[in-house]
Amino acid sequence: MTLVMMMSILSGCFGQSSGGAKEWVEGGVFEFEQGTPVGTWYHFPGAIDATNESALAAANISANFTANNTPYFTEGSYYGIGFTTFEPTMGITSADNLYISSWGNGPAGSTAVVQCSGLIEMKNLSDYSCVNVYDPLTPVPNSNDPYIYVDKWTDRIMKFDMHALLGMTVEWSDNEGGSFSPPTVATSIYSVQDHQTITSAPYPAVLHDTTWVFCINGNAPHPLCSSSFDGGLTWTPEVSGAPLNCGSGGLTAHLEGAPDGNFYRGNIGCSGDGYSIYRSEDGGFTWTEHPLPTSESGTADTWNAEEAQVAIDDDNNVHAMWMGADNMPYYAYSRDQGDTWSDAMMIAPPTKMLGTGFPVITAGAAGKVALGYVADAGNDTWNGYMTIITDAFSEMPLLTTVRINAADDPLDSTPDCGYNRCGGLGDFLDMGVDQYGRPWFSLSHNIAGDIGIFATLTQGPVLRGEGTVLNPMPAGGVATL
Repeated sequence: MTLVMMMSILSGCFGQSSGGAKEWVEGGVFEFEQGTPVGTWYHFPGAIDATNESALAAANISANFTANNTPYFTEGSYYGIGFTTFEPTMGITSADNLYISSWGNGPAGSTAVVQCSGLIEMKNLSDYSCVNVYDPLTPVPNSNDPYIYVDKWTDRIMKFDMHALLGMTVEWSDNEGGSFSPPTVATSIYSVQDHQTITSAPYPAVLHDTTWVFCINGNAPHPLCSSSFDGGLTWTPEVSGAPLNCGSGGLTAHLEGAPDGNFYRGNIGCSGDGYSIYRSEDGGFTWTEHPLPTSESGTADTWNAEEAQVAIDDDNNVHAMWMGADNMPYYAYSRDQGDTWSDAMMIAPPTKMLGTGFPVITAGAAGKVALGYVADAGNDTWNGYMTIITDAFSEMPLLTTVRINAADDPLDSTPDCGYNRCGGLGDFLDMGVDQYGRPWFSLSHNIAGDIGIFATLTQGPVLRGEGTVLNPMPAGGVATL
């Protein structure tokens, strides 16, 4: 009888969940009041199931679920914006508005700037709405590559358009899209202008609180970059975005500005092997190379060779993401501005993934990171995923991965979606963290007709700010498309 009673008690810790057989460890640390989350995996680097005692023993892992490395009940979902999108870039203002680019849906066919209000800290699905706020008397013609960025220090919304590979214009709004400045030509037309990216940082400027930098793929064996010290009104001549003897190729991932004024971006290393993060400490005039630890992971053979994404947390730590030769996502961090890096960590969860693509990364408080990507779960079923790390600097960081769409609601079904352009995903996606610590992931629901969507955590840990858990949000999904 004693044995039977003991087995009954233990079955609560080492029983089965609705997601299949699991051996619960650490005295029920994964037994949440809300039950078992759907479409969520708790794991360690290398796709090691953190909830499975046998898997931990086989990997010789002694799990330490304390402090910031604590598991939380976590689920994800997405919310439609009501507009189509292409290469969706996004930003968040301190007024709790989300902004996303919408190709061709503005006045006279221009690129729209879609504002979603009420979505952050939403309590009911009816609380949010998305509208185009770009409506000047003379709209700039539609962009070949639309790009939206919000200055994290001033809330300036920058609309950055590339026109037929010949040049680029910038417009900005300082009143949540209520009005936009006249367009400013961002560069002289002396080079092909393609695949642009723009960011800001509190590097000393003249007529604005932040310095702006953009980089493009031009007629050079490396990216070309330009800076503005007056908020985007005037721009310096383009300079090399890498050491002058660097042959990294022109395509570059998203630029990121750091709180200390540095600028960072990722692309192929100067030697042509692996990926590197490039850093500028002088407002974008010169750049140094800082190779990522890709010797073991290798690098994916992607269509545009710009898979090294970078994010900077609130304490100036640098976080990088890339796809390895196995088409799986990898992550590493640096606590010294990119001079040295942690070991590479494969961050895919312990579930079937035949391949992944479209990496993007963002960061909040020190060591708190969110990584986004799409993955083929089999039979060309492409889903969206977010991996959350709340203690990246832990000796063995816990990873929490959520699928942001339901299993029967894939985002795409083409064979090579993660390895080539597909639908509204275009060349790249985007991410950010709001002031309450909730990560936001902008991408496209291609099967629904390239409808732009914002994905996030409906429940889970905060990535910055007060408290440890997010306020719950209602699940979105198909009903919001």
